[in-house]
Amino acid sequence: MGKLKVTIEKGPDLFGAWADNVPGIYGEGETVQETKENLLASIELYKEHNSTIPKDLQGEISVEWTFDVQSFLQYYSGIFTKAALERITGVNQKLLGHYASGLKKPRKAQVEKIESALHGFLNDISQVHLI
Repeated sequence: MGKLKVTIEKGPDLFGAWADNVPGIYGEGETVQETKENLLASIELYKEHNSTIPKDLQGEISVEWTFDVQSFLQYYSGIFTKAALERITGVNQKLLGHYASGLKKPRKAQVEKIESALHGFLNDISQVHLI
């Protein structure tokens, strides 16, 4: 099973994505979802037009999506409100809004704080069982 590591970032006009571990795999779109779909189509085109297929593209492929903070916040804004993200991460809503709009870029320590809090939240949720 191959594993593709993909980075998604917000550009001035579009979202862009590229495979970190397989050169030549790219995607773009007006939304993150469109960008993901475009990148997945790029994988198929790569396989069709190259005689040598890298190990990471052979068989069933899992994709690890890595976002910059701005893209993540924009993509998940319909699921997580800024108030909810403030409670989860401890980062105030106004600052989250600045990150989402691109007015400010978080420092590395702030990115790590947000990511750690989100992983903790997801871990908590994964242990919930309903009756």
